[in-house]
Amino acid sequence: MPALDVFQAIETRRSIRSFGDGLVSDEDLRRMLMAAASAPSAGNLQPWELIVIKSKENKNRLARAALDQWFIAEAPVVVVICADVPRTSMRYGKRGESLYCIQDCAAACQNLLLAAHALGYGTCWIGAFDDVAVSSILGLPKSVRPLAIVPIGRPAEKPSPPRRISLGRLVHEERYQGEQPTKE
Repeated sequence: MPALDVFQAIETRRSIRSFGDGLVSDEDLRRMLMAAASAPSAGNLQPWELIVIKSKENKNRLARAALDQWFIAEAPVVVVICADVPRTSMRYGKRGESLYCIQDCAAACQNLLLAAHALGYGTCWIGAFDDVAVSSILGLPKSVRPLAIVPIGRPAEKPSPPRRISLGRLVHEERYQGEQPTKE
C-alpha cells in the first residue's frame, strides 16, 4: 500500500482500540520509530526514549497499568514514549522540565501516529495510566518519565471521524477574540 501524503494522514487518522491479525514488520516499525525520532525538539535535545514492547506478559502488565485498557495487549507492538527530563532541564531549567520535554515527546508521538497510519497501521495515543506502575514495568530510572503508551497493529475497526470545533471558534487574529472575563 503506498504511503499517504501528510494531509491525508492527518485528516484520516483515527484512534484504534481493536486490532486484527497481522504483525508489524521490522522495517515498518523502524520507519515509525525514525519518524518519531525526527520530531522537532527544544534546542534539538531530543529528550524522547522509545521503548518497544512485544512480549505478551509486558503488554498485559501495561494494559493493567493503563487503567485496564485491555486493547493495548491485543496489539502486536506497543511503543512507550518517555522523556529523559534532565536532557532538557539541564539547558532550560524548570520550563524544560515542566513543558519543553513534554511538548517534544508529544511531537514525537504525533509523528509516530501519522507514520503508522500512513503505513496502514492503527494506533491510539494513551495518556491515562499509572506512571509509577509503568515506570516499574519498564525499569525506568527516576529521571525518565513515561508520557504516552501507543499500541500499534492492523486496525480491526474503522471509527467515524470525531466532531471538531470549527476553525472560526478556534482561530484568532492578532489577539484573543473570545469572550472576555468579566471584571468584578
